[in-house]
Amino acid sequence: MKHTIRTILAATAALGLAAAASAQTRGVTDSEIRLGSVNDLSGVFAAVGVPAINGANMYFEQVNANGGVHGRQIRFIVEDHGYQLPRATQGYNKLIERDQVFAMMLSLGTPHNLAGFPLMERRGVPNINPLTAARQMLPEPPGLKFTAFSSYYDQVVAGLEYIHNDTGRSNVCAMYLPTDFGEEIALGAKEGAEQLGLTFVAETTHRPDEQDFVGAVQRLRSEGCEIVAMALGVRAGITAVGTAKRLGWDDVTFLASSAGFLEAVAMVPGGVTDGLVAAAGWVDLIARAEDPVPAEFIAAYRERFGQPAGGFAMLGYSTAMTVHLALEAAGPDLTTDSFVQGMYTLDYTDELLDTRINYSEGNHQGANDVTISVVRDGRWELLDRR
Repeated sequence: MKHTIRTILAATAALGLAAAASAQTRGVTDSEIRLGSVNDLSGVFAAVGVPAINGANMYFEQVNANGGVHGRQIRFIVEDHGYQLPRATQGYNKLIERDQVFAMMLSLGTPHNLAGFPLMERRGVPNINPLTAARQMLPEPPGLKFTAFSSYYDQVVAGLEYIHNDTGRSNVCAMYLPTDFGEEIALGAKEGAEQLGLTFVAETTHRPDEQDFVGAVQRLRSEGCEIVAMALGVRAGITAVGTAKRLGWDDVTFLASSAGFLEAVAMVPGGVTDGLVAAAGWVDLIARAEDPVPAEFIAAYRERFGQPAGGFAMLGYSTAMTVHLALEAAGPDLTTDSFVQGMYTLDYTDELLDTRINYSEGNHQGANDVTISVVRDGRWELLDRR
C-alpha cells in the first residue's frame, strides 16, 4: 500500500511538473494555442497572402470544430504588413511580445521574415513554412526554422535548364526587386547561367509599385536577352510580360518562380501571359481539379469564401495541416521542444499538394520538388517535374 501511495504521489508530481512546464510555454494555455502570421493582405503580394491565410483558417476551423488539439482550440492571429518592412516589424513585435504566440507560420516576404528572425530567435518562437522560398529561411543550423518547398535559387536554375534544353535560348537576364527576394532570384539567374554554360547579359531593378516597364523591356531586348528571370510583384510581372508582347518582342521566354505561380497570372484575358514559364515547388491546383482530393478542397473553399481556390490557398491549408499534425504528435504537454520533435515525426504524402512531406532533425525542408509549368490558353500546364 505504501509503495502504491508513493507511486501515485510520484506520478502526481510528474504530472504537476508537466503541467507547470506547459503553463510556462508561451502561447499555450489549457484551452488554446496561439499561432501568428505577418502577411500581405493589402499590398503587391495580397494575391498570395489572402488565399493562403484563408486556406489555413479553413483547416483550423475544421480542427477546432472537432475538439481542437488535445483539448485546445487553435487561435490564428494575422497581422497585415502590406509588403512594407516597417509594418512587418510592428506586426512581429505585436504577435510575439503582446499576443505571445507559440509559433509563426505562413509569414510572407523574404525581407519581412528576416526582419522578424532576431525577435523570434530571442523568444524561442518557431517559424513554420513562410511564404517565401528564399534560402535564407533555412540558415545553418536551422534552429527552429522550417520551410515547405524548394528554394527560389533551385527553381530558377531548374527553369533555366529546362528552357535552354527546350528552346536553345542561352542569353539570360533578370528583372527584379532589389530586396533579399529579388536578389536571390537574380543570383540564381547569374550563377545558374554559369553552371549551365549560358551567358548572363543584363539586369534591371524595379520598385514594388512600378507599373511602366517599356524602358526596361526595350533595354533588355536591345541587350539580346532570350530568357528573363523575374522577381516582381504579381501585377508588375503580368505588366512586364504584357509590355514585351505589346512591343512585339516574341523571341524571349519570361521565367517566374513560385512567387509568380498563381492562377490569376495564367487567367489574364487576351492571352497576355501565354508562354510564361514558372518554376515552382508544387503542381498547379486547377490542373488537378478533377482529382478527388483537389476537387473536394476546391468545392469546400468556394463554399466557405465564395471565391475560387488557387495554389496559395492550397499551400495555406497544407501548412495548417503540417502544424496540426506536429501539435498532435507533440502530445498534451506542449512545449517548443516537444513541437519540434513532433515536426521530426512527419513523413507522409500530402494528397492535396501531390507531394511527399518529410521533416527530420537533419532536414527542415518539407519537400524539394521543382515543377516547370507554362501558361497555355489561360491555364498552367505541367511540363516537367524534378
